Order: sequence, then structure tokens, then C-alpha cells
Amino acid sequence: MDNTTLSRAAAWELLNKYNKDPFHVQHALTVEGVMKWYARELGYGAEEEFWGNVGLLHDIDFEEFPDEHCIKAPELLRAGGAGEALIHAVCSHGYGLTNDIKPEHEMEKVLYASDELTGLIWAVAIIRPSKSVQDMEVKSVRKKYKTLNFAAGCSREVIEKGAAMLGWELGALIEKTILAMRSCEAGINAFMEKYQ
Repeated sequence: MDNTTLSRAAAWELLNKYNKDPFHVQHALTVEGVMKWYARELGYGAEEEFWGNVGLLHDIDFEEFPDEHCIKAPELLRAGGAGEALIHAVCSHGYGLTNDIKPEHEMEKVLYASDELTGLIWAVAIIRPSKSVQDMEVKSVRKKYKTLNFAAGCSREVIEKGAAMLGWELGALIEKTILAMRSCEAGINAFMEKYQ
């Protein structure tokens, strides 16, 4: 998969054009870091920046156009110089929710599976004494996962569909995503302290 039209600097500029809320920016950075980790882990190291840009921009339209999530995105991304591969990848995480663009590439399936899960894992982290994923175990996430009113906005159905698309057990998806979040947590925390 090739996307030579958008550098990371351009992707960051584009994100900031439509996203001002620190919560949304932090989520974008988290999913970027998670996607880059998965790219390396799954043998797509040469595409790490592209995977990261997809993660960074996956919710580009959510803050300003929440009712048109993954529908307004193509227009915003094209105007910002994004290629069609990135646009398809971003829109595919709305599959079955806001559109019928099915995740095809492994990267799109990873985004679909891990996006909601990063939110759930982060919600578990902030109630822990450490406020961190560094000492988090899968069982901590699984316990809260079963409590449906905890982080209720994080769709368990989407997470499970994503795991099935990848052919992974739910526990394996959780474990990998915790490791992915560990890889970028310190850098994101340091950045967010200085952001805005």
C-alpha cells in the first residue's frame, strides 16, 4: 500500500485544522502510535508512516461534523492532499456504523479493531493508581470490558467484529493493543503537557 502524497507534517497540520479539543488530539496521537506499532509488529515497517497517518487522521471529521463521521472525511482529506488509499482506510473504520466501506487491507482491519479499544484501555488506565498502561494487564481490561456501562461509548461489538476480521482472539487483540499503547504513552503525555 502506497501513499506518497501526505507527509507526517502535512497530516499533523491537517488534523489541527479540524481538531482543537485536546481529548481528540490525544486520541488521534494514541491511534497514530498504535498503528505505527502494529505496522512494525505485523511486518509492514516500510509503511509505518502511512499507517501512522491513517491513525492520526482517522477521526478528522468527528469534532466539527459528528453527525457526518466518516462521511465528511473524504472531502476534508482530499482538500488536504491525502491519497485515495488513506481516504479509503480512514473511512473504512466507519463500516457498518456510518458507511458500507469495508476494511479490506490488514491495516484497515487493525484500525477498525483497535480504535474503540484504545479508548477503553485509556479509560481503564486513568482510574488506575499509576494512570498508565505500563503496568496494565489484560485481565484488568477484560474485567472492565464486561461492565457495559464503563466507557459505554467504546463499542464492544465493533472491537469484537474487528478481532474477528483479523482472525484474532479478543485477549490477543487486547494484549497487543496494550503493548502498542505502552510504546507511545510517554511521548504523548510529554507532548500533551505542552500542547496549546
